[in-house]
Formats: sequence, C-alpha cells, structure tokens
Amino acid sequence: MTGILPEDAPDPRIEQAERLKLMPIPVMGLVPQPSLEDTDTVGLTYAQDARGYSEMTVSVSYTIWRNPNDRSDPINLSELDEQMRRAIEDVPPWPRPAWLVEQVERMRYPQLWEAVRTTWHRDSSEHASVSSVLVDHVNYILMNQYRQELGLSDKPWEQSGPALTDHVVNDQASVLIDGVDMPGAEINEAPFVYGIGAELPGGGVVTAVLPRAELNHIQVQLSARRK
Repeated sequence: MTGILPEDAPDPRIEQAERLKLMPIPVMGLVPQPSLEDTDTVGLTYAQDARGYSEMTVSVSYTIWRNPNDRSDPINLSELDEQMRRAIEDVPPWPRPAWLVEQVERMRYPQLWEAVRTTWHRDSSEHASVSSVLVDHVNYILMNQYRQELGLSDKPWEQSGPALTDHVVNDQASVLIDGVDMPGAEINEAPFVYGIGAELPGGGVVTAVLPRAELNHIQVQLSARRK
C-alpha cells in the first residue's frame, strides 16, 4: 500500500458495519468478558450465483488483556520483533486519522485474529457441516498465524499450511451458546490452537479457534453479537 491517508479519512469499520447487514443470521462472538475487547474488527466474505448470495462468513477478532484490571501491566504486551516495533513507534511527519493511530497502537497487544466465525450456507452440503466448517477455520488460523512455529515458509503461495481433516474432530462435544449447552464439535488435537463449533438454532454454524497459550484468560462461551 502506498500514499498518505488524509486526517479526515473515514473509519473503514463504518462501512464494515453496513456490510454486516447482509448476513441473514445473527453474528456470533465470545461472551463479553473483562479480558477481551471487541474493537469492531470484523471481516465478511461471501459467494454469489444466479440466485443471489449462496454463502457468507463473518469473522470477529479481539484484543486480549491478560491483566484487564491494569492495562499498563507489561504482561499485556505482545512480543514484537524490531521491525514491528519500529513500524509502531515511527510517527510520520503528517497527521493521521484517529482511527488509524488507534489501530497502530493496538498492534502492541496480542490479538485473537478471526477468532469467531459465523458461517451461513443457503443450501445444505457436506461443506456446510459443523465438522467441515470447523476444520476449515482451524487450518486457516494455523496456516496464517503459526507458519513459523510449524516450520513452514513465510510465503503461503509456495508452501501450504497444515491439512487437518475431519478425523481430528470430536463430534460428541458440547458448546455453551447464549447460556445453553448445545451439541457441537471440538478439535483438541491441533497444535497451538483449540477449536469448537456448533450448528445454530436459526441456521448456520458458529466456530471459534483460540490460541492454547491464552485459554486460561478466556471464557470459551459464545453469544449473539450486535451487528
């Protein structure tokens, strides 16, 4: 990316919030809790055909606070390499939008990137099953967030990530959704992450993929999130 954003450039989260209205089912997230901050960092992907939208996926990311009672506690900071530290601390000689400054500062803290996904398919298929959607989510997180730990190339187009299959899924798990235990699926054998998923009562599937290193700071419970 090149160029300079003007100081009054609109916050992209405003447009994202409008796009989320396309989702035909409620968007899910982790239950509100002191250690997690929902900063409206969401992503939306979709597919279309002659009949309209055929599938949609909304992903929600969070900032994690290991000590939410004292955000100045160094335990809350990420381990940054020198290049990342310079990118945060080098302030350009021109004014920046407030939302951009906020996002840059947030890079100092660990993120649960695309931690919760809500996936909707118009038509039923094996690709829309809880197990299939959960495996896809886990593989996606591993491939994009743990390449170095897995000994993979830093160029995804040259070397694919792990290829976990449905065989690692425990389909006898339960997931707490809006305070109710729901039948679901679990992946507890993947390296570095833990995954859960369930079919939603109103249609669609919710999945959550969380770093094992942070699980003691997270309540693994899901609820409908405001759009």
